[in-house]
Amino acid sequence: MKTTTLLLCISMFFCSQVLFAQMQDSSIVKIETSDGNEFFGQIVDEDAEIIILETKSLGKLTISKNDIKSRTLVSPDQIKDGQLWFENPQATRYFWGSNGYGLKKGEGYYQNIWVLWNQFSVGITDNFSIGAGIIPLFLFDGSPTPIFISPKVSIPIQPDKFNIGAGVLAGTVLGDDFTTFGLLYGTTTFGSRDKNISLGLAYGFADGEMANAPLINVSTLIRTTPRMYFISENYILPFDDSSGVILGLGGRWIIKKAALDFMGVIPIAEDMGGFVIIPMLGFSIPF
Repeated sequence: MKTTTLLLCISMFFCSQVLFAQMQDSSIVKIETSDGNEFFGQIVDEDAEIIILETKSLGKLTISKNDIKSRTLVSPDQIKDGQLWFENPQATRYFWGSNGYGLKKGEGYYQNIWVLWNQFSVGITDNFSIGAGIIPLFLFDGSPTPIFISPKVSIPIQPDKFNIGAGVLAGTVLGDDFTTFGLLYGTTTFGSRDKNISLGLAYGFADGEMANAPLINVSTLIRTTPRMYFISENYILPFDDSSGVILGLGGRWIIKKAALDFMGVIPIAEDMGGFVIIPMLGFSIPF
């Protein structure tokens, strides 16, 4: 009886190893070589010196392990209609505004908008991140320079479907005494990291005084191709006796691990003399 049980356990162990190997073999991997090329496919054979990769467009490739810079598994969710859909390197934001998703522990990114806006953010836990940034106006004849921090809490109510987030952007101006500014915001996001819509409220403050009415934000992000997103980021701004609207339409282009964002911003107010569109350009690099 004991011998039979032992043989059964050994058989189950080897079967599990074979099954695991088959699962590994059928997994999609991304291989980046030292010369900067990237290949996606299934590993059909491997030894101490080479990897044979079955790709969809190039067939079988023999790659020397000495030429491999990195090898990573690709999530099955990233394969759609036989194509690899690259991960969104900036899934927690639209062009500038934040959504209900948060950085995971250890994730981070650097964001730049028109050279002047510079921000670093990092995930402290899966639900809390913090950022810091600078607008280096000191480069222009030593002008006063805004700096800021941006802690954020994100809570998945229903993972990948319904998330809420809250945070603050709080800053001061170096070289200008007693100047503080910022936004206290909350946002609700419906949808996945690749396709969602957010509704948010934010109260501005400056030098210890809060705004009387909130700023309203409605934004959306929709994946359109393996490398492209459509982005719309829109604000209703409260004034003393009226309100204004800022419409933003643009997109995100994924370049390897980085993201290039572009948008046309259209301000609308009663006293505007005509139609104006302001081009915006930024990029994000995860780390």
